[in-house]
Amino acid sequence: MEGKYEAEIGKLQEVVDDSESIVFFGGAGVSTESNIPDFRSADGLYKQKYKYSPEQIVSHSFFVRNTEGFYEFYKEKMMFLDAKPNAAHKKLAELEAAGKLRAVITQNIDGLHQAAGSRTVYELHGSILRNYCEDCGKFYDAAYVKNAEGIPKCDCGGRIKPDVVLYEESLDSNIIKKSIHAISEADTLIIGGTSLVVYPAAGFIDYFRGKHLVVINKSAAVREVGAKLTIAAPIGEVLGRITV
Repeated sequence: MEGKYEAEIGKLQEVVDDSESIVFFGGAGVSTESNIPDFRSADGLYKQKYKYSPEQIVSHSFFVRNTEGFYEFYKEKMMFLDAKPNAAHKKLAELEAAGKLRAVITQNIDGLHQAAGSRTVYELHGSILRNYCEDCGKFYDAAYVKNAEGIPKCDCGGRIKPDVVLYEESLDSNIIKKSIHAISEADTLIIGGTSLVVYPAAGFIDYFRGKHLVVINKSAAVREVGAKLTIAAPIGEVLGRITV
């Protein structure tokens, strides 16, 4: 990293220094440096073992039809309870504490932004840390679900469902509203660790009217957003070198 991205990181530092209301929009790439894999990146492996694609398994209809199969995949491939926040999560929390950053909008469900100290976090796809009985609504934490044999059940006998947005389910309208409002009020939007492939979330960036649009992602974004600054590098390594 040293040298190669020096100029880009210098420009990013200038952007941060010039900003008063940053919004960060992040995807799976923000957590890969915390050793949480992007499940889309290994479809072949999962198809061999599970006979279905991840997108099929993590869908509402699959959850209803084959709850045991859903949980087998979910516990092994989506619940990483030992993961720790990386340099990207920590820097974003620092920026918020310094009054520079207004909100983190995340497509991730791992809770690492909050674990790093971020307070205003809009979780578009929910969180593995929240789980509820479908019958009585009782709350259960992630450890209970992870350690349950087969399908996690409530004391009342009801089936427990994670508070995550599965394929075929709608995003929370309140979270959408808050996210769009934050983006529309921001002077800087930093998009990180996402190829902007998942809609409707990827469409939120159309509401940005500010000065600085930055993309930090190891691979090129699928959707061209007209960013003034694009850094093709791991986001933790980049943000870790920014001073607040």
